Amino acid sequence: MILIGTGIHAQDFGFGFDEESGGGSGGGDSLLPFTLAIGGEINAGAAFFYHDFKGEESAEPFSIWDVLSAKTNFTVSGKNAEAFIGLNFSNRAFAELKDGGPGPVYPPMLLDELWMRGYFDKLNVEAGFIKLRWGRMYSPGPLDIVNPLDYSDLTNLTDSMAMKIARPMIHASYNVTDFSMIEAVFLPNFAGHRFAQDGRWTPLQYSNMNSVFSPRIMSRALEKYSGNLGALLMLQPLLPAIESGFTGYHPDFPDTSTIDYFQTGLRFNTVIGQADCGVQYFYGNYFRPSVSISNDGIDPFFDDLTAGNLSSPPYTGNPSLLSPHIEYSRYHQIGVDYSQVLFGFTVRSEFAAHITEDIKGDNGKVKNPFLAWSLGFDRDIIAGFNVNIQCNETIRLLDSKVVKDPAIDCEGGDDVSSTRLIVQLSKNLFRDKMECKLVTIWDIEDKDCVLIPSVAWLVNDARLELSAGFFVGDIDGELGQYWNNSYVKLVLSYSF
Repeated sequence: MILIGTGIHAQDFGFGFDEESGGGSGGGDSLLPFTLAIGGEINAGAAFFYHDFKGEESAEPFSIWDVLSAKTNFTVSGKNAEAFIGLNFSNRAFAELKDGGPGPVYPPMLLDELWMRGYFDKLNVEAGFIKLRWGRMYSPGPLDIVNPLDYSDLTNLTDSMAMKIARPMIHASYNVTDFSMIEAVFLPNFAGHRFAQDGRWTPLQYSNMNSVFSPRIMSRALEKYSGNLGALLMLQPLLPAIESGFTGYHPDFPDTSTIDYFQTGLRFNTVIGQADCGVQYFYGNYFRPSVSISNDGIDPFFDDLTAGNLSSPPYTGNPSLLSPHIEYSRYHQIGVDYSQVLFGFTVRSEFAAHITEDIKGDNGKVKNPFLAWSLGFDRDIIAGFNVNIQCNETIRLLDSKVVKDPAIDCEGGDDVSSTRLIVQLSKNLFRDKMECKLVTIWDIEDKDCVLIPSVAWLVNDARLELSAGFFVGDIDGELGQYWNNSYVKLVLSYSF
């Protein structure tokens, strides 16, 4: 970190303020009215994927510019105000700018954070593109819902702050007492989690959309024309073409950059005895999109198809008429959290209830109401090892009303609960010059997990880290689907 401004006279920079200030010879004793801090890091390294060495056509190209990246930040601090800008310099960030970016709802990857903060006695107000953490958990829990996460590259799953995407917001906090604080936040629009739309990290929910919707399209054809033998005879030779034609179709996501998708929340933190406690309310959108298709979307497609002539090649219809319904479910969240040191264990917990628009549970376009909780602890154990364990779970309510067809109900193919266990075991060696760590992320219902071992050597401002990621388990699971993306990563970093 480089500091500029503390104890430095204006005349040392040759600004010539002495005569203008009217301070005579004493004018040179005035200090700059601000402090400028510059920090960041430079990285050289890359991740190497086992699948790329198999010589298959699906292996992605590797650029030398993928090896180099950097982060830098500038903080300007005054007596009652502070401004911050953080930038990411990488091949991905520059390629995004060249290609036009991922859309208006996301800031460019080049921008990490950009905000300004004012201090007014007990009231602090900040505005800009901000990363905000709510809740008590070591890893993101059910109350940490202000910022979406970037899942377009899963080689940094253990760095939740790096995965956070800064959002435009106004955030205010007021210190009621020395141990109590109220926070309020307002976001003028919404952005869901960022997922890769092509390449090795594309989730199956998008790349295999055809396997979900095609059977529903076929069955609806039989339902719609069960009494029309002529229509069925005409459709029969076209059904394979309909299925293949829908494979590459990716419907547009809703525009969430407008004020219609505003979000807001209120949080209260306090200390009761030896425990840190909090309660919060949040009104926003679920970060993962809900996708469904109904007869109202399929029927216009078949009406158009049967109206066409059996020409050569045969007319296979307009897939855009299918119009799958995609939305980010609105909800109200009421949550509480708690943390305390008990018998040498630092215990953390969170609980939240989410009320969506589908209060009866029978609307396949919207997520059902659900509960979410998280419980974890960390402590030092034998031989200097530290263990951190956290369990997150969501439980869907009104599950009996969910239609089991995933094409009709956005939750039709999901389990009633989703449980993730995160275990981290770490130890420092050689007077903290070496860090050894093993992180396991296990999705219980999906029967898959990822193992992330790492070892880092630190010498002053330099850090050399070797890490790996092994995706194992059910290939249809959220983590197991990336079984061929196991990697080894080597990075040399210099921090300043």
